[in-house]
Order: sequence, then C-alpha cells, then structure tokens
Amino acid sequence: MNITEIHVIPVNEERLKAYVTIVLEACFIVRDIKVIHGNKGLFVAMPNKKKKDGTYQDIAHPLNKETRVVIETQVLEAYQKEMANPTPRHQRRDPSEEMI
Repeated sequence: MNITEIHVIPVNEERLKAYVTIVLEACFIVRDIKVIHGNKGLFVAMPNKKKKDGTYQDIAHPLNKETRVVIETQVLEAYQKEMANPTPRHQRRDPSEEMI
C-alpha cells in the first residue's frame, strides 16, 4: 500500500492537533484522521462515529499492524513537517475541494 497524498489541517485545540486526509494508491481517500496529543505524546486516531450506546467505532482502519505503522508514521511525519513550516491559513486549500 502506498500513500500518494497527505493533507494536514492544523487545529488549535487542547488535545486535537490536526485533521488529516490521505489518498491511497491515488484512488482511495480517507478523511477525518486525527492527530491527537495524549498522555504519552502524539498519536493518530482513525475516522470514527459515535454509536447509540455512547462508544465509538472506527469507520476506516488498517487491518494489520504493518499497515497501521505505515499510516501512523507518514501522518505524524507530515504533521511535524506542517508544524515546522506552516502554510499561512489564507493560502491553505481544503483538500476536499481538490479531490473527488
């Protein structure tokens, strides 16, 4: 599996640090991946929805550890790069506008 695009949208919240959109193999998009600052540092949370019982269920996620490591590593690297050299807010594009 190859991640062909990563778009990081930083947010200014206490724990939530960014929303991320990735494109896999230039043909499948996953939106609403989150970079969260937890008790042990940054981590990646997959898109999820809240169920009627109040718990959350991932709606897209890796099926094995190797794929999870690839996604987490590349997402966190893209986040760190964005934070080191942020694009001014007015120049940022919404990735959903440029992707189908």
